[in-house]
Amino acid sequence: MQLTEVRINLCSQRGSRLKAFCSLTFDDTFVVRDVKLIDGNDGLFLAMPSRKLADHCPNCNDKNHLRARYCNNCGRRLNEDRYQQNRNGNGHQRVKLHADIAHPINAGCRSEIERRVLQEFDREVQRSQEPGYVPPSLDGEDFDSFDVPQRFDAPPRPLRAHPGHGATVPGETVPANHARVASSPMA
Repeated sequence: MQLTEVRINLCSQRGSRLKAFCSLTFDDTFVVRDVKLIDGNDGLFLAMPSRKLADHCPNCNDKNHLRARYCNNCGRRLNEDRYQQNRNGNGHQRVKLHADIAHPINAGCRSEIERRVLQEFDREVQRSQEPGYVPPSLDGEDFDSFDVPQRFDAPPRPLRAHPGHGATVPGETVPANHARVASSPMA
């Protein structure tokens, strides 16, 4: 798998440790968004997209972030030290409150991705100094290049647009028994 495109969106807040948001494209077919370039104590590093770790309320069983003081559902006060129950070892470890959604699984892959991102970051910083600089869009979906495969024998039906999923291309159709992720309602 090859890293085929790196997009960098510089963060403009002075003094912030967050230097840029990155979008990584692999083999021109798979995108990982929300990769952060952060200025740490030992220099720039990549923070992969992550989610907050959660546990369940003992009263209503609803999920809450490990640092939440009150349940989001029933309002019951939660034990604020419960996140320390997830620690392993001698207590000197850093408490884990987030888990990566996507990440490299070996050091060689991570160093290659970091090398490419830092190279593009330097280029983007240089471009940002030029007059008329326009930052790249990291969130733009290429719906016009999205081909819906015609894999079924059923007659096609028109797509519907759903709020938050972007508009469909007029006249675009998919087979009646073909599910499309972008047209499913969000929970």
